[in-house]
Amino acid sequence: MRIFGTFLLLLLLFIPYPQELQAKEEMESIIIEVEGDPEVHKEYLETYHPFIEVIAVYSRLFNGIALQGVPSNLQKIEALPFVQSIHSVQQYKALPNKQAETEGQVIPSDLNTTSFTGKGIKVGVIDTGIDHNHPDLQKNYRGGYDLVDLDEDPMETIPEQGVPTSHGTHVAGIIAADGELEGVAPDAEIYAYRALGPGGAGTSIQVIAAMEKAIEDGVDVINLSLGNDVNVPDFPTSVAVNRAAELGVPVVIANGNSGPEDWTVGAPATADKALSIGASTPSKKTPSLYEPMAGRTFQITEMAGSAPWNLTKDYPIADGTAESASMNGHIAVMKRGEIPFYEMAKRAEEKGAVAVVIYNKEKGNFQGSVQNEENPINIPVVSIAMEDGLWLKEQLAQKRIYLETAYRNDERTIASFSSRGPVTINWNIKPDIVAPGTNILSTVPGGYQQLDGTSMAAPHVTGAIALIKEAHPGWTTEQIFGALKTTAHVIGKEKILSPTIQGMGIVQPEKAIESKTIIHNPQLNFGRINGYRETSKFALTIENMSEDAQTFTFDYPKQENGVYWKLPMSFTIGANQKKTIPIELSITTARMEEGVHQGWIKLTSQDEQYNLPYIFVNQTANQPKTAGFEFAVKTLSEEAYEYRIYLTEAARRVEVDLYDPESLVFRRKLIKMENVIEGEHEGEISKKDAGDTGYYLAVITVFLEEGTYESSPTIVYIE
Repeated sequence: MRIFGTFLLLLLLFIPYPQELQAKEEMESIIIEVEGDPEVHKEYLETYHPFIEVIAVYSRLFNGIALQGVPSNLQKIEALPFVQSIHSVQQYKALPNKQAETEGQVIPSDLNTTSFTGKGIKVGVIDTGIDHNHPDLQKNYRGGYDLVDLDEDPMETIPEQGVPTSHGTHVAGIIAADGELEGVAPDAEIYAYRALGPGGAGTSIQVIAAMEKAIEDGVDVINLSLGNDVNVPDFPTSVAVNRAAELGVPVVIANGNSGPEDWTVGAPATADKALSIGASTPSKKTPSLYEPMAGRTFQITEMAGSAPWNLTKDYPIADGTAESASMNGHIAVMKRGEIPFYEMAKRAEEKGAVAVVIYNKEKGNFQGSVQNEENPINIPVVSIAMEDGLWLKEQLAQKRIYLETAYRNDERTIASFSSRGPVTINWNIKPDIVAPGTNILSTVPGGYQQLDGTSMAAPHVTGAIALIKEAHPGWTTEQIFGALKTTAHVIGKEKILSPTIQGMGIVQPEKAIESKTIIHNPQLNFGRINGYRETSKFALTIENMSEDAQTFTFDYPKQENGVYWKLPMSFTIGANQKKTIPIELSITTARMEEGVHQGWIKLTSQDEQYNLPYIFVNQTANQPKTAGFEFAVKTLSEEAYEYRIYLTEAARRVEVDLYDPESLVFRRKLIKMENVIEGEHEGEISKKDAGDTGYYLAVITVFLEEGTYESSPTIVYIE
């Protein structure tokens, strides 16, 4: 018996208990959307599902619960009657960092020409987390939360955790760095919320949960430099953004990096009550070379890693390939070949050349690099076209020639990558305003980096809002947004860029703070006109912030066939008063082209001019009929896929066909829907019905009511 008892004891010691069985499965975190009171459901889960940990409860912007456990236990949650949906981590991405493509640096603090610093203002940065140990961020970092790992440390993803990130640290530095580099609002308090994990991936639900946590922490403004490709106004995250604004917390969102085509803005920048930000380029002087005797101009392209071209007088040229020739005080000219650009330029620099010009060995221009951190090039190095280089070499063989530098002033404009509007379905103008978004120097883990993107533009405006909140603590979100829009400077001199490219124009924080006038809704959206002749009305709200009455006058837009405006010629608003101004637009649809029409109306007061953008659609527009298609394995399921299709107008039929991505041979039909209404549609497909494993070109075809159809492709993967 003693032997049997000992054997039984040893056997019991090695029988795996549930906790030990769980350890063999990797823990997962999910967030569930629930019906009813999430606090009640939390108690139920803790009582009847003890091996699932309730991490957090959300009830302000979203009704849900964050859970952590092994998949085998989490799968049981799906069958509970109060669970509406379960969300994983594959839906949202930080807008991808873009390496700065041109020379020069834009310092975030340059935007702040005021005496304000954002002191006492709490800024929520919902992103990939931040490196809160960075010396320029330590001082202002106050805390936050990690919605990916569900803990109190919102640190950026490090290599040991997956694809490392730096996006959130760069964004936070633009807003409130305070060290060797200064942000727009260097005294603002930073609260970081890691909603996007390894590689910058996350879900809309994590973003919503992060927003809830930020509001719970009492932040004064939220920055979202993230997005997706769904151009519809009612995407769930957009709804949460609108709700946050209603609660008095302004949300600033990057418009996206999918430009320069129209209709490329994505959620949540599509939200009505968000401030959506596009990216502008700085004004700059562009150099070119000029040979005065022949009157010939040479377009040059500066190479990465070289000193900027800032020559101010003429210089003789020399053959850069000559072994014995001195190049002291000369511009060295040489042909592109097998020798690396760096070696060519370094040799010329060591011989005394003031600059290097390398011409192409084939037709056209080219870009190159002479980067070398250990031993950098200290003179400008540029490339020119082959035909220009051959001409210079021919002239040099006959006589001594000189090259002068001519500079062209390039005005500020919109970055080519900046996403454009309008928003599908409701035709809203997006972006609302633009901010510096190219060559932005800011903090990253371990140092500093220069990046491009609307992700860099949005935090400039978030910093500007911190300045305004410090200057005017009693202003509402509507007043802050209105002031920023009212005082934005339109881009374009001879021809103003379209509203759906620049919104109201470039942000000007100092003018917003000092503004005597706030136009609360300056983007005039008259919607879609369908009848033969219709009149659309818009109520413009203007607030006089000064101690004196102000008189305003409209300039009528240029006469256009089929369009008739009814505007008050002149009106007065008393000191510290608000007034609603009626504007009417009558359209005779047959007398003008179908599609999107947009432009500007000028409003002037005694000493200011305001440019108000307008938009309307005559009958139909060329917007994409599908504003997004998502296809992925259903969360916590091994047997099915789930899909979502967003339609911008009703359709007779919608089909999704699969093709071989290389041969384009038709494989099979994946989805077919009849008589589909406008909006979001979702469903499930079993793995058996989805078919064979592999990558496919999915072609989504929308058959419209009037008999036409439109197709759009995307890549899907079937496991």
